[in-house]
Amino acid sequence: MTGLYFEEFTVGETIDHERRRTISESDNQRFCDMTMNQQPLHLDREFAGDTQFGERLVNGLYTMSLAVGVSIPELTDGTIVANLSYDNVEHPAPVFHGDTIRARSTVTEKRETSDGERGLVTMHVEAFNQHDDLVCEFDRTVLSLKRERVEESEV
Repeated sequence: MTGLYFEEFTVGETIDHERRRTISESDNQRFCDMTMNQQPLHLDREFAGDTQFGERLVNGLYTMSLAVGVSIPELTDGTIVANLSYDNVEHPAPVFHGDTIRARSTVTEKRETSDGERGLVTMHVEAFNQHDDLVCEFDRTVLSLKRERVEESEV
């Protein structure tokens, strides 16, 4: 496991995630197909060409999902109980086929659960393209394992 346990999160800490992903046309097409999102702005070259963007946009939910995905190794790989919420989602700039996305997470809040067994951690996640334009941001709250509880159960 490479993720952080509740005790290892520090409010105010910012983590620039190492993994990046270049989004292909087929990535966007498959995501739209799997989620049954047939928005022509994502799929129809002619339709999108006549919009203010001049070309197809990557599905914003894919961009958000990718930002979460690239954060997993440094944050929650093997140490998460559940994702609890995604709040304040914004897409300030469009994402196009061929853009490379990277993410940064800042821990904004943490507290133990009422039973003291686990912890809630909220992070502000930002996704950027290869030009360092902010393309997506949101707050993610997770239910995290506590290291001390895991170690006690191993004894």
